[in-house]
Amino acid sequence: MQKPIKVLVAKPGLDGHDRGAKIVANALRDAGMEVIYTGLHQTPEMIVETATQEDVDVIALSVLSGAHLTLFKRVRELMEQGGLGDVPVLG
Repeated sequence: MQKPIKVLVAKPGLDGHDRGAKIVANALRDAGMEVIYTGLHQTPEMIVETATQEDVDVIALSVLSGAHLTLFKRVRELMEQGGLGDVPVLG
């Protein structure tokens, strides 16, 4: 039996809106994926640490504050440094 795709859903930065992230997380679960939702106000360091610990297949980031250019770039930098460069990141 094939293991389900493991997805980390995270809300980086100070954005306080997570309804959309929760809807996406539920839809992914309904599709048979294993989902880890980290909650609000995650730093890039926290996101990459969780991704490493959980050995995820995909990282999905949700940002409505407009800080995505800075935050996504930092997440990718940390992923490269931590050996997760081959893990896809969705925004």
